[in-house]
Amino acid sequence: MHHLHVNAFTVLSLAIAILGAWTALDLFNRTRSQIGATRLRWLGVSALALGVSIWSMHFIAILGFEGDGAVVYDPGLTLVSFLLATAGTAAAFLTAGTAQASPLRLAPAALLMGGSIVAMHYVGMAAMRMNAVLSYQPVLVALSVVVAVAAAYAALIAARQERGLAWRAVAAVILGLAIVSMHHIGMAAVILTPIADAGPLQGGASPVVLAVAVTTGAVTLLFLALGASIVDQRANVLAAVDAGGVGFWEATLPMKTTMMSGRAREILSIDPSCRLGPSEVGDRLSPEDLPLHRQALERALAGEGEYDQEWRLPASGRWIHLRGRLIRSRSGRPIKMSGVITDITDRREAFAALADSERLQRLLINELNHRVKNTLATVQSIAHQTARRTPDVATFTALFEERLVALSNTQNLLTAANWEHVDLRAMLAQELAPYAEEQVRLTGPAVDLNAQQTLGMGMVFHELAVNAAKYGALSNASGCVRIDWSVADGYLLLDWVESGGPAVLPPQRKGFGSVLIDSTINRSLHGSAVMTYDPEGASFSLRLPL
Repeated sequence: MHHLHVNAFTVLSLAIAILGAWTALDLFNRTRSQIGATRLRWLGVSALALGVSIWSMHFIAILGFEGDGAVVYDPGLTLVSFLLATAGTAAAFLTAGTAQASPLRLAPAALLMGGSIVAMHYVGMAAMRMNAVLSYQPVLVALSVVVAVAAAYAALIAARQERGLAWRAVAAVILGLAIVSMHHIGMAAVILTPIADAGPLQGGASPVVLAVAVTTGAVTLLFLALGASIVDQRANVLAAVDAGGVGFWEATLPMKTTMMSGRAREILSIDPSCRLGPSEVGDRLSPEDLPLHRQALERALAGEGEYDQEWRLPASGRWIHLRGRLIRSRSGRPIKMSGVITDITDRREAFAALADSERLQRLLINELNHRVKNTLATVQSIAHQTARRTPDVATFTALFEERLVALSNTQNLLTAANWEHVDLRAMLAQELAPYAEEQVRLTGPAVDLNAQQTLGMGMVFHELAVNAAKYGALSNASGCVRIDWSVADGYLLLDWVESGGPAVLPPQRKGFGSVLIDSTINRSLHGSAVMTYDPEGASFSLRLPL
């Protein structure tokens, strides 16, 4: 009786071992980006992948065992061998997955893992039922144990390394060769002693059935594990992108189906349960923007550059920044486009607000320049008119200071109102505040004067008040100034009437007040005013367009 185990099944078993090692290392590497219970699950899956590949390799390679009689397998012991491989590998990977696991501390884990591999092998051999007695050569058995422990230690060291794909490929090949070598050393240690007059074998699993089931299950499980790793990696990337407020999109070519992350759907106001069409962005653009979008998309699909555009969505009022890149196959054929979408409404609004602020600033500077020039012109006019009608410097100084103070008070009212408008009553009350309340009567509705009207009327009322205090109703305690106003057809109608003061005589010459009224009311403000000097008191009538 003889046995032969170096044949085509050896190649298949080696391929299974290398694929399993690659899958286990890839899955173990996935645990580096996980925490808590999720990390433990990925450690368990990586250990299961390696254990399944080792166990599958053993039963595929053992099909190369050829004896002089039939071989069947005991289902119970076969299951025990599978549990030994997966349990020992899981315990070892859990140890290697701890942050403080040093190469020295990995030695006990390697002994546990190597021992479970050896136990799996020899329990699997014990599950074989044939017309022969199995025995082993001790030296080769010991060598298989050493190889198994060394392979386990190498697997744990490789799993701890932060390396690239090339390192993982080399490590997977080395681990696969070591595991297969351990198996063949163990098989070389087998001594078969035929049993004379043995009857036919009863029960057990057929080697062919077992081989097909093991191969199919192992390959399926390993590819599912790799697929789960890829899906998990993609999910992690999409979660990170969504957490950054950026949506992800992907479209197969020629633009038939589209995939969007949750954030992308939120930005475009697409219901999560809604089926996506081929032109979700284009359907939401304005008719003016749609041709530009299609032109940019065509250039990107032709490989002339990336798609990088900003659009406004009329339905929601949002601004979006859409970027996309053409993805090609290894042969250079375009297969899909993928990219990101960002809500830039806040940025656009900030830019618009900044532009408005700059325009307002330029307007304010121009307005300030204009007002300063007007104020200086007013001061110059006041100085010129005052100097012409004063006999000495002292009188000029006193009158000029009074008029500058009146101009300053009017400026203060405008500043408090942000140079927009001033209430007529407030302006009159300020000008007549130095006089007794019973000598002043103000009657009329609320009327807002703009900046130009306020500056002009402020100087006019100041001159009227000064004249009344010097020569008119406010020069004694029994006089009274009554000011009535109303608004009709867009005009301000105002009457200033003095009574109770000294007898009034018409002026012998045209004074500053008359010049100011003429230049301000009749010319600058396009109104009309009449000054009357009756013996019982002066009066002033105004008609000013609002």
